[in-house]
Amino acid sequence: METNNLLLYAENALDYGVMGILLLMSIVTLWLFIERMMFYKSVRIEDYDHRDNLEMDLTDNIGIISAIGANAPYVGLLGTVVGIMLTFYTMGDVGAVDAKKIMIGLALALKATAMGLVVAIPAIVAYTIALRKVERVLTKYDVTQDKKEK
Repeated sequence: METNNLLLYAENALDYGVMGILLLMSIVTLWLFIERMMFYKSVRIEDYDHRDNLEMDLTDNIGIISAIGANAPYVGLLGTVVGIMLTFYTMGDVGAVDAKKIMIGLALALKATAMGLVVAIPAIVAYTIALRKVERVLTKYDVTQDKKEK
């Protein structure tokens, strides 16, 4: 009975812990991406005397988006590994091999990896879009500075 409670606790920790972290990562990514896009629309390049100051303001928080995109698959993989371990532990505890229970356990374990990819792919796309916007604004700044010099 105590083993079943421990397994239930571990499965809940997997579902709510890993999936919660991935959900939080996706919310942070979306929030930072929207904030960056709003900033890029409102930035006034003529307010900047030096290109480096503009670049620092433009690149604020996009490193976090990149880090989320790079690490979300690992969080998902961690959930999958824990889910597979729980499946094998349950199999060993029961002492009998039931193919149906094994397949269900493995399928549920793999949902964490899938969710990690669902978070990572849009995060990398958002990072790439933000980086391109930074390049465009910096190019506009350079062109404006070249016109001032002539």
